[in-house]
Amino acid sequence: MKAVLTIGLLILSNSFMIIAWYGHLKFSELKWFNKLGLISIILISWGIALFEYVFQVPANRIGFKENGGPFTLIQLKVIQEVITLIVFAVFTLIVFKTETFRLNHIISFIFLILAVYFMFKK
Repeated sequence: MKAVLTIGLLILSNSFMIIAWYGHLKFSELKWFNKLGLISIILISWGIALFEYVFQVPANRIGFKENGGPFTLIQLKVIQEVITLIVFAVFTLIVFKTETFRLNHIISFIFLILAVYFMFKK
């Protein structure tokens, strides 16, 4: 149960992170957003990123082996990175329709999934 909760929280966290980091590139299509200066855009991104931390910190606390969770620190980091790439890929395909994934992108994702597999091998 802690593993599922940890992964769910990491997915939520990374969803907010992707929006904070890359959403402003798409929001620039909105007329009111285009009028904002860089500082305003940074502050909006920070506001969105706050929710990243609201989910990331509990995910790591719940999932960390020394807190009674199922994952080592290294395992948590590798899981988080793979989730980041998956969320990024989905976000990119849905929001930025001009982007395409090529075979080399798919192969790199497969290698990342293999990294998770090998991370959990004893």
